[in-house]
Amino acid sequence: MINSGDTAWVLASAALVLFMTPGLAIFYGGMVRAKSALNMMMMSFAAIGITTIIWVLYGYSLTFGTSQGGFIGDIGHIGLSGTLDQVVGAEGHQIPTLAFAMFQLTFAIITVALLSGAIADRAKYGSWVLFVAAWVTLVYIPVAHWAFASQSGTGGWIIDKLGALDFAGGTVVEINSGAAALALAIVLGKRDGFRRDPMRPHNMPLVLLGAGMLWFGWFGFNAGSALSAGSLAATAMINTQIASAAAAMSWITFEKFRDGKATTLGVASGAIAGAVVITPACGYVNPIGALILGLIAGVASSYAVSRKYKFGYDDSLDVVGVHGVSGIVGMIGIGLFATATVNATGKEGLFINGSPDLLIKQLIAIVAVAAFSFCATWLIATVITRTIGFRVPREEELTGLDTTYHAESAYDITGNSNRY
Repeated sequence: MINSGDTAWVLASAALVLFMTPGLAIFYGGMVRAKSALNMMMMSFAAIGITTIIWVLYGYSLTFGTSQGGFIGDIGHIGLSGTLDQVVGAEGHQIPTLAFAMFQLTFAIITVALLSGAIADRAKYGSWVLFVAAWVTLVYIPVAHWAFASQSGTGGWIIDKLGALDFAGGTVVEINSGAAALALAIVLGKRDGFRRDPMRPHNMPLVLLGAGMLWFGWFGFNAGSALSAGSLAATAMINTQIASAAAAMSWITFEKFRDGKATTLGVASGAIAGAVVITPACGYVNPIGALILGLIAGVASSYAVSRKYKFGYDDSLDVVGVHGVSGIVGMIGIGLFATATVNATGKEGLFINGSPDLLIKQLIAIVAVAAFSFCATWLIATVITRTIGFRVPREEELTGLDTTYHAESAYDITGNSNRY
């Protein structure tokens, strides 16, 4: 019953997506100042550990168990019980349930790790650990059930009842993380010196290396979501490449006209924005659609990132501007460019069949996920702030979080030859 080729592809894709989180750690670690680089990386590795434990205990079951009214799964697979001898997938393309569970676990890990970029340089590490556990449980799991748990009309309300499309996580990963990042940035407040000090990335080679790792891993993220090694996976993969490359170029072109310089941070951020925008749409649009969405995303995200200073919120590493904005563009793009020639869902976008039906469904999904994620995250962060505290004292923020919380530093600049 198990298709070995499809299983191999999904297992490889799971490894690629897991590889993205260390890539994110390097990407984020290079973007912050040197005094908090290790702390930034540690936040991503905490997300790996905590999310994995939760996923095994109850996360998979509540996400993909039998739906309870379209809002949450049941507890039939607590501790991954009942999954060892099960398969998922269409006839002829069945894979072991544990391969699917592993693949989806990596999505949960990268999503919560993304949020750390919004509160760089100023969050207590212990409070972050508690936040990860609470956020995965109360925010990620319900949203993933809504959009991913298809059970032939009785699954999550977004995918099975509303009928909105999201191939690889435009709502679950991108809009979810963007809205949550905005809530976190508001609750924790601005970094000391925001708007006054430059706060430039301390290591641009690390940023580019991390961006390259993310770009590489994103092929598993998107093409792996086909859950089979066939034409749909091939379409998703090339669409991912096209959109990422197009957004990288449109971002730095926009920078050149706006600021007079095309930056390395811009090309890295643009590539990520392109991968984000095509995430929900990669299995529904053709390559020209991917090209258009990539070109739009580079400009839209670059502009959105610059607006945080006008609106006064300190989203340190631009999770809102890159993931939130490009995720929205990608979901809307499905409502405009989706075509049955790519995916035989029978649903097509406004520019293909002239009907706004799918676009309306996409907009409803966007608003619902963004509103829920923002409100729930704001509540979780506020409770932590008013109990154990979420933000570090000013003295620790100025000193740097590496030595304060980890008794280490990213670089030995003391010249002490006796340090081993």
